[in-house]
Amino acid sequence: MNVVACGSEGAIDATDGGSHSGPRDAGEERVIGSAEAGDAPTSTHRGFRRIQLATDFVCEGATYGDFDGDGDTDVAAGPRWYEGPSFTVSHEVYPPQPFDPKGYSDCFFLFSRDLDGDGWTDILRVGFPGADASWFGNPGRSGGHWPRHQVVNVVDTEAPDFTDIDGDGRPELVFAAEGRLVWAGPDLVDATTPWILHPLTPPSGFQAFTHGLGVGDVDGDGRPDVLEATGWWKQPPSLEGNPLWARRPENFGSGGAQIATADIDGDGDGDVVTSLEAHGYGLAWFEQSPAGFTQHIIVPPVADAGGVTLHEPHALALSDVDGDGDPDLVTGERFWGHIPAGMPDFAAPAHLYWFELVRNQGAVTWIPHLIDDASGVGTQVTVGDVTADGWVDIVVASKKGAFVFVHERAAR
Repeated sequence: MNVVACGSEGAIDATDGGSHSGPRDAGEERVIGSAEAGDAPTSTHRGFRRIQLATDFVCEGATYGDFDGDGDTDVAAGPRWYEGPSFTVSHEVYPPQPFDPKGYSDCFFLFSRDLDGDGWTDILRVGFPGADASWFGNPGRSGGHWPRHQVVNVVDTEAPDFTDIDGDGRPELVFAAEGRLVWAGPDLVDATTPWILHPLTPPSGFQAFTHGLGVGDVDGDGRPDVLEATGWWKQPPSLEGNPLWARRPENFGSGGAQIATADIDGDGDGDVVTSLEAHGYGLAWFEQSPAGFTQHIIVPPVADAGGVTLHEPHALALSDVDGDGDPDLVTGERFWGHIPAGMPDFAAPAHLYWFELVRNQGAVTWIPHLIDDASGVGTQVTVGDVTADGWVDIVVASKKGAFVFVHERAAR
């Protein structure tokens, strides 16, 4: 396990793409994102300390939770979980299988939740697009490999979400199956039985490799809606009888990653943030108005545009990174997401950024902060307070390994 200092206090120059050549030595300490002249510190934010959990490629999904019941938060990346707060001791959830980085793993997403109600945090795994969703039951103090329960046979789309869709206080899986968007959750009596699919759209052409999906309250009625690249689906007042949701066509790019909803400009309605093309370039936010949504570019959808360049921004999350109460954006490059001719060699950088949201008299600016240049993201980036200090940390797994980025703050 390697620990590296990353992302010093202050913003990087937005004209610096952060390029570096050659591989990093294991355990090498470095600071990325030095403050430029005139940059003011952001609140008490200083940067992130990089902890490399693993170097082999076994997954592109990671999560966190208290898996051993000791009160400390642990981290899970594919087939292994790591004891917090040091993350130096690992345990197998299921037998690890290293994969060729030129291919793909059997773990695209991980989510943590006590699914069977026994008081121990379990892990839900979503595999390769078109494959199954299974949850692994935490064996508790008995230890050993975790029993697997396959509960959904086919999960299509490349950004399924595990969130409370029906307002019952428990998360459900939102995804596509049989060409339509659906949601499904565990049976309250026996979580090991197959989950029942609840369709929310008619057959609409969704397939295994459809990019771009999110859940959020777009219209402010208190009910979560479902978003995809070509529009959003409004949740009806009641889900009794599995009614179809009303579609509102919009253009949220050509198919990116997670599609997040938040009030970006501070006017009280739900705006949208996403990547424009999962295997290309571009980040944008979409300002909501009574007339619809207006696109605003965060990172240009072209290579070498003279500023920050992000190739394959295949995963993103919104979270208040700097503690100012506004939603910031965490994303990066899914290195070797596709391996056509001309892709960079494995020693090339894989950038991880957070973009600071700044509002000034109605104007919105996103300030880029480079966190790391040798990890990137997989198909999932997980943000949350892993170290229980009140600050957002970041967990990622990619073809370069598995990582925790511990948020460190400056002394007051």
